[in-house]
Amino acid sequence: MPLSVKRIQRITILYWFLLCYIIAALVWWFISLEKQNSEMTALALQNLQSEKNEITTEDYRVMETEIYRSEKRNNAKYLGEGITFLTLTLIGAGFVSRSIRKQFRMQHQQQNFMMAVTHELKTPISVARLNLETLQKHHLEESKQRKLIAMTLQETSRLNFLTNNILIASQLEGGGYAFTRDELNLSDLFRDCIQDFIQRFPDREFNSSIEADTEVKGDPLLLQLLINNLLENAIKYSPRQKTIQAILKRVAGKPVLQIIDEGEGIPDAEKKNIFDKFYRIGNEATRRAQGTGLGLYLCKKIAADHNADISVTNNTPSGSIFTVEFRVKK
Repeated sequence: MPLSVKRIQRITILYWFLLCYIIAALVWWFISLEKQNSEMTALALQNLQSEKNEITTEDYRVMETEIYRSEKRNNAKYLGEGITFLTLTLIGAGFVSRSIRKQFRMQHQQQNFMMAVTHELKTPISVARLNLETLQKHHLEESKQRKLIAMTLQETSRLNFLTNNILIASQLEGGGYAFTRDELNLSDLFRDCIQDFIQRFPDREFNSSIEADTEVKGDPLLLQLLINNLLENAIKYSPRQKTIQAILKRVAGKPVLQIIDEGEGIPDAEKKNIFDKFYRIGNEATRRAQGTGLGLYLCKKIAADHNADISVTNNTPSGSIFTVEFRVKK
């Protein structure tokens, strides 16, 4: 159950209160022991003074020196124990604080994910329903009918894409996906994905360069999902009039897949975060771009399962280059 803001604030205040109390108690314990040690030293010196006439001067000096050494040893022991306890307390507090912040951040991302999923599911369903109701109630011209049908198919494809992402992400994390490693022609798979996007988005311009007969060993459905997510990401974050480049080539005998857009690009500070689950740049309440924060997370996981590395670099003059490099030639 998500924690309310007030409850989080109460827990945070209680946490810092307890930490400050422990540190204060530790300091008080150290001061008390130091004071007790000084009193015991003074008492020992007083007793030694009372016996001064019964012992030799040399024995007196030896015993006095031993009393002061004992005081120093105790001081060092108390200081060492205090520093050790304080260090362990601060380390433990640091781990707890980091775990709490991580939990709160994950909870916030999950809440954003639920908001995004709700919006992503409602929009295509509403559009498809409206189009179908329009076709049912009105006798439209054939050209308008085809347009509405095409829009409906596009929204259902978007809905199918979203549900596939959610289902496969859940299956991959839960170990319920039956992973296959087939010898497949990545060139043909890549070309089919691009052709599908050309049909789905006739107003967008795609420029592809595909090296023939590039083969890999892996799961065709997962690799298709990886390519589709990268293409979908490029469409979301690049202007409608800009070209999206899709490249498949061999570098040193290894397959390398690239999707290049000409959007605003990704800040360097965000590059390491965009492949995290549920992570999306910006504020969910004010963000205009569609998405759930699962696409790039799935890309990273699928790439890792296929012995490949995925990375993002800046495109010149603007935009991003997503690169998937398969480490082993197949």
